[in-house]
Amino acid sequence: MNRLLSNVVGSFVEAWQELRIHKTRVMLSLIGVAVAVCAITTVVGLGAVAQQSIVEQNERSGGRSATLSLYAGSNDGTAIDPDVMQEFWDTSLERYSIDYASRVLYTTQTVQFTDGAVPVQAIGVDQPYGTMHRVTLTEGEWFSVDDAERLAPAVLVNQIFWDRLGRPDLATHPTTTLLGATPTTAVITGVYPVSVWETEPAMYLLMDTITALTPADQLAASGSTPNYELWVPPEISEDLIVALQRDAQGALGAGTNVSVSRQDYAAYNEDPFASIKLLVGGVAGLVLLLGALGLVNIALVTLKQRIREIGVRRSFGATAGRVFFSVMMESIVATLVAGVVGVIGAVLIVTNPMLQEFISQGMVTDFPPFPVEAAILGLVCATVVGALAGLLPALVAVRVKVIDAIRY
Repeated sequence: MNRLLSNVVGSFVEAWQELRIHKTRVMLSLIGVAVAVCAITTVVGLGAVAQQSIVEQNERSGGRSATLSLYAGSNDGTAIDPDVMQEFWDTSLERYSIDYASRVLYTTQTVQFTDGAVPVQAIGVDQPYGTMHRVTLTEGEWFSVDDAERLAPAVLVNQIFWDRLGRPDLATHPTTTLLGATPTTAVITGVYPVSVWETEPAMYLLMDTITALTPADQLAASGSTPNYELWVPPEISEDLIVALQRDAQGALGAGTNVSVSRQDYAAYNEDPFASIKLLVGGVAGLVLLLGALGLVNIALVTLKQRIREIGVRRSFGATAGRVFFSVMMESIVATLVAGVVGVIGAVLIVTNPMLQEFISQGMVTDFPPFPVEAAILGLVCATVVGALAGLLPALVAVRVKVIDAIRY
């Protein structure tokens, strides 16, 4: 055991001494390895940023993992008593200690613009909705807990709505008039971006504001029924679905149709990121292959220049195994050092704020840290490439006859 350990340590020391002796040759041969490792690590790191961008886009539409959707309606088509439904909702949130929950209602509100009154889509939500769906604003802030107490209700408008008002400065507390049974002046507190296919103005209002502005019978007549969303830990989502469905049937009566399910992207069995993982893996594998081929070629050329040196070592008693292991370890140690340099370069590239902004296109709010698995992958790839690149030269070195090598 001690002899084996001594041989291994000796091989490492010998490999390092050889690297120091042939510094120029080693540096030139390892530039390609460092670049390849830097490239593969950078690709994996930037892939994590791209995946985070896709995650956040999915969370904006379906909610974070795991977001539950609860819908309740009567079998005969009549409206459920809103007071009974609200009591069940409040009781459930308290019973299961749910901090992030929101009612969601899609309706319309007539808004007075300078060129006339226009029906505008209004989305009624509760304050946690912004966190649950990662709502981003280009101007202003999302609803605060104090906005429910405002005499002049707060409203968040989309970019089209804001442009139609002439893009007023939010610091001046611009207002808009909501028409209806009782015309109301609302204060615009934020502006959110629109997608490329949106062409009409829209706005967010707090759910309590919509219910205060619109009588219950009018909401029922329009067919607008709120949906109820909850953001819960994924590990308890399945049990909570069963419990909420059971509780809702008991609280609302047997004639009620209750549906509780997950609506977030993580609820699907398919991996939503399979395509981007395959793309990243394919590019990384190609980069690694090119780096390995280049290193093998350089290692073989270098070996021809060291044939005489190897013959002299064999003549002084170095065994074939010792020569094989020495040549192999020289390649591994060198590529490992190059791998460390490449990983450091990748970290500097991936964490560059300008590059992150370019990759995310403004769609990422929580940039992931540099993935540790990318650094480990880079070092492992460098070691594997070194072993493969050293294997063929080591086999050639062992097969060389001593007398021929000395005469070379």
